[in-house]
Amino acid sequence: MALVNQFQRFSRSILGIASSYSKRTRNGTLPFLQATRRTLTTEPLSEKQEVNITFVRASGEKIKAKGKVGDTILDIVVNNEIDLDGYGACEGTLTCSTCHLIFPKEVYDALPDKPTDEELDMLDLAYELTDTSRLGCQIVMTKELDGVEVRVPATINDARA
Repeated sequence: MALVNQFQRFSRSILGIASSYSKRTRNGTLPFLQATRRTLTTEPLSEKQEVNITFVRASGEKIKAKGKVGDTILDIVVNNEIDLDGYGACEGTLTCSTCHLIFPKEVYDALPDKPTDEELDMLDLAYELTDTSRLGCQIVMTKELDGVEVRVPATINDARA
């Protein structure tokens, strides 16, 4: 109880100081709050730009999907509920090769990030491996990748099995 009484006295003293101090300011706002209000601005969150991707199955069937800049290709498959059997089984943890995709040479060469050693290790276990193979969970969509067309191998190999 004594602690509560001390806290109440302390609170009243602080409020009293603030009250008497604010009477001396131009608009009643404490100067440190005035500065804060002038320097802090809230800008609306900018919406991420939409990007398009086309998945080409081994049968030639094309599946078009939309995502946002900053999404991985795995995110786009999941968010659009695209039925690519077994795709992304490890949920992007680099412990399988089920999100193996084959990129056109010019797109592969222009990808901003090169494959890591961990990704290359998983790709070594993928079926239909090519020189332009990447794991979709490791490819982050950019404005430059908008409209990309990627080939989906006919079969997958879940390296975890």
